[in-house]
Amino acid sequence: MDVTIYHNPRCSKSRQTLQLLESQDIQPIIIEYLKQPPTHQQLDSILRGLDMQPRDLMRRGEDAYAELQLDDDTLSRDQLIEAMIAQPKLIQRPIVVAGDGIVIGRPPEAVLEILP
Repeated sequence: MDVTIYHNPRCSKSRQTLQLLESQDIQPIIIEYLKQPPTHQQLDSILRGLDMQPRDLMRRGEDAYAELQLDDDTLSRDQLIEAMIAQPKLIQRPIVVAGDGIVIGRPPEAVLEILP
């Protein structure tokens, strides 16, 4: 089974999650999402797998959240997803996908729930 981590190497939780995966003898596919943001389809699939709405996956404390007025209730799901793609620092991290399982690695041990 392929395991993918949407990773930010500057984030301690993301580094801890990657280290935890590697300690389980898993060599995940590492996507540095700040350099290579997910596509609309990928992000929509992640949100559905997490059973979340776009704002649930957003880092609301980021300046971009306020600057882009993403708290506007008239914004559609697609508009919010596009905002995360345009400003990937808005995306909570790390996200780990293993088969049909998807979790946010906060805390890092949460990934153990979806590993074989």
